[in-house]
Amino acid sequence: MIRAPLLDGLSASLPIALGYFPIAFSFGVAATRAGFSAGEAFALSLFIYAGASQFLALALLTSGAPVLVSAFTLIAMNLRHVLYGPALMRAAGQGASTKRAWVWAFGLTDEVFGQALGALARGQRFSERYMFGLGAGAYGSWLAGTAVGAVAGGGALDGWPALGAGLGFMLPALFLALLLSILSRRQVPVIAVAALVTVGGTLWVSATVGILSGMLAGALTGLVRR
Repeated sequence: MIRAPLLDGLSASLPIALGYFPIAFSFGVAATRAGFSAGEAFALSLFIYAGASQFLALALLTSGAPVLVSAFTLIAMNLRHVLYGPALMRAAGQGASTKRAWVWAFGLTDEVFGQALGALARGQRFSERYMFGLGAGAYGSWLAGTAVGAVAGGGALDGWPALGAGLGFMLPALFLALLLSILSRRQVPVIAVAALVTVGGTLWVSATVGILSGMLAGALTGLVRR
């Protein structure tokens, strides 16, 4: 029996969900430690849903940074997501439906994008229902992890410093694993340029400038090599 695309998407989201839950748990703990209530911590994940950038939001808000400055900083850190939709639809080919893109595009995180791109690279046909299942599984895991961490409280990881430090590496490690699964020789120059510009911008200016400049450099290199 052939499973529905929605169930296939939910099934494909399992590795992402397993990676998201502990990170979101850590965020819930960090938010309550910073003085946010459990409801406020959950609301941050519910409405922002920005992964590692939510930790930056906590740092900005607790340091007294103006709300507008915090908002624009988060927007700048996540501008790369604007490119994910067009890149995915290009890989999907002509005729791919976007009627319900307003539903599933909200869940197009780094890892969801990497998983979806990998599925297309392996010959799977693009499906909006698959995308919805993929995104819903990841989003649900992030919300659940945040809720559990917020309820556990700010001191939940005090006795596990190594675990708390290791959780911060799980998101980039998961995204790297997804990208490596679809890596080809043609993409190596693009990745190399993006990495070099990102490292250079981070060392010489700031992490925000490094990420934005690396993203733009990689996109332009990809266009030149088309």
